[in-house]
Amino acid sequence: MAIATVTETETFSLEDFIANPPDHQEWVDGQLVEKIGMTIKHSRIQSRLDFYWRNYINESGQGGETMVELPCRTLKQGRRPDVSYLTPELLTEFGEFPTLPQSPPLLAEIASPSDAAEDLFAKASEYLESGCREVWLVFPENHRVLIITENQTWAFKSGDIINTQIILLGFSISINELFS
Repeated sequence: MAIATVTETETFSLEDFIANPPDHQEWVDGQLVEKIGMTIKHSRIQSRLDFYWRNYINESGQGGETMVELPCRTLKQGRRPDVSYLTPELLTEFGEFPTLPQSPPLLAEIASPSDAAEDLFAKASEYLESGCREVWLVFPENHRVLIITENQTWAFKSGDIINTQIILLGFSISINELFS
């Protein structure tokens, strides 16, 4: 997740966001919020996670697709998770829509140095309430990953192997490889 700033807008509703999501912006609490402040480290981890999930999808034959900054709708907001995985079924049903009308089943938010933990946990809960089954909160500065599902949270640190818990079963990566 990158630092967000509110942009000036006349009237831009959630329905407007769903129909035509502006690049690098989310719709939060009735306003467009620009996602800014991505660092090189943030971009590198975003690219790596997308690469590793995509390779696993192809190698395992599970199908689906990974995407970065996929516009999606939660119950309250219009969001753009840093990395998302869509199942083949979701791609078939919603692949031509401008915005996914729910949260992706697996997604990752990468923390920026200025992100508040409370905000990241609130966003994870928002995603889980909107169809997501597994949220990865990635903390580059501390080399930690939290995986949050509806009923449980797992914490991973340097030296650990991260495993998906519900979606993309069988995927694993070492923390050191993700953050190297």
